[in-house]
Amino acid sequence: MMVFEKARAKINLTLDVIDKRSDGYHEVEMTMQTIDLCDYISISKNKNPGIEIRSNALYMPTDERNLAYRAADLLASRAGIVPHIVIDIDKRIPISAGLGGGSTDAAAVMRGLNKFWNLGLTAQQLREIGAQIGSDVPFCVTGGTAIARGRGEVIEEVGESPALWTVLAKPPIAVSTADVYGNLRVDQIKSHPRAKLMIDALAHHSMQGVADAAGNVLEPVTMGLYPEVAKVKDHMQRLGAQVVLMSGSGPTVFGLFEREQRAKRVYTTMRSLFKEVFLCQTC
Repeated sequence: MMVFEKARAKINLTLDVIDKRSDGYHEVEMTMQTIDLCDYISISKNKNPGIEIRSNALYMPTDERNLAYRAADLLASRAGIVPHIVIDIDKRIPISAGLGGGSTDAAAVMRGLNKFWNLGLTAQQLREIGAQIGSDVPFCVTGGTAIARGRGEVIEEVGESPALWTVLAKPPIAVSTADVYGNLRVDQIKSHPRAKLMIDALAHHSMQGVADAAGNVLEPVTMGLYPEVAKVKDHMQRLGAQVVLMSGSGPTVFGLFEREQRAKRVYTTMRSLFKEVFLCQTC
């Protein structure tokens, strides 16, 4: 038996940090959106006991540091199962990019093992387990368009949003999420983006509304630490992207477009400037 899952990347249409909690995490409100850039996950039986991770990504850990490994280990422990599995990860999402690559792999592994082991867990149960692994994992269990609150584990699903063309560009750097949050001063945030305004804009198919509502309070912090991110955003804005924003804690910057032709033009030009550039759609 073999189970296959797509692990779709995410972008943050809004990302607000409301407060720092007593447990050390930050209280957030985010508009999360799945895109069709994805990793491909397959799960098969292994004759030897344990969890074996295999991947085409040379620098990705395959032990307990890997969120997919932790997801499998946690699910096996909860179900009282001694795992004999191989998890193959065909990595297409850039690593440490602000696109939820590790989180979506973990979510895909949980969905796949739910079928592989016939556990019968609901999406909400998978989210609750996923929250123990990473803040973005609960959203990635079902994806789509949603508002995430708390430290990311409280998910409010919303209606379908319009399919938008998306150009992603990642500068050749890795960003430390811990460093970004460590340098954030919540009391100094000048403008807090509101997820409800973004959802309303998507519901009305208003690109101007999306542009007005888009915001990421981590963007100034990341750009202060990594000026390369600002250069990517500046290039994409100059090329005429309708909405340009950094995803997560970075360093990937995305542009949104209603028309495929314009998105392809920007994609082609950005490819001449940066190595990791992707053309995809929201889904």
